[in-house]
Amino acid sequence: MRRYRLCGPGAVGGLESEGKAMTPFEKCPVCGGELVSRKVEKLLRGGGNIVSLQVDAEVCRHCGERLYAEEVVKSFEEIRTKLQKREFAHFRAVGQAFTVDEDWPNKAIQPTA
Repeated sequence: MRRYRLCGPGAVGGLESEGKAMTPFEKCPVCGGELVSRKVEKLLRGGGNIVSLQVDAEVCRHCGERLYAEEVVKSFEEIRTKLQKREFAHFRAVGQAFTVDEDWPNKAIQPTA
């Protein structure tokens, strides 16, 4: 499996995905640690909606950095787009999401939306 670093929306392999080549990693790009294959939980957000899923990733044994295959990263973007457009055909509800009220007693904790 070729491994790519997910650096944020639209970024793969440490480079923006605008036609630039993506670089696979043999060692962790953050700390140089050993990578191991694992199934991990990933939360994806879009348009105020969240999807929780399990996905194969390469995880650094030292720092915990996660790397995903190129096709997985493309699927992440597709899922985010569907969430933003409220296209829920391939999703199923698994519960409810909550945030705290603005008057929560501990002011260090704030609502997310």
